[in-house]
Amino acid sequence: MEPDSYAVIVRVANAADSKYALDIINEMESSAKIRGTGISKRTPEYIQEKMEQGNAVIAVAANGEWVGFSYIAIWSNGEFVSNSGLIVSPAWREKGVASFIKEKIFNLSRHKFPKAKIFSITTGMAIMKLNSRLGFEPVIYDALPHDEKFWQGCKSCVNYGILQSKGCKNCLCTAMLFEPEIAASHT
Repeated sequence: MEPDSYAVIVRVANAADSKYALDIINEMESSAKIRGTGISKRTPEYIQEKMEQGNAVIAVAANGEWVGFSYIAIWSNGEFVSNSGLIVSPAWREKGVASFIKEKIFNLSRHKFPKAKIFSITTGMAIMKLNSRLGFEPVIYDALPHDEKFWQGCKSCVNYGILQSKGCKNCLCTAMLFEPEIAASHT
């Protein structure tokens, strides 16, 4: 079932949405614990910064309730961008909201960074399916940014020891990549 277009608005986030940052990071952490998966923890300030930069997408209900969220992070001087932190409030799951958010954050990434490779790292099958529909392909970790700062973000994940033991070459997450040049050659 798709979300009622009058009940949920999916849009680029802005500074006024900062009031949702704490709820968003709390739900990210809670959801990861319930699923038994790792997550790279973010601070409310980090999420607020993404909103202020216009590098985030938020879904809100007509009554102002927070529904879902995702953000863009920039790596390797803009060669890569990640679509990260996709989360939907439990009351709104299984209604198609994640799909709308994923499409919006992907399109925002393509618009703001048209030449960048877009990647997503996940343990969730639903996200893998959404990524595949948008043209992402599974890749090895060597295809991802090699920025030290990128891997620092994984330190808060419960699986960081696994990542470190494998020299940042593999972990429990699946890496998926969208390459604009390859996509353009298929059209």
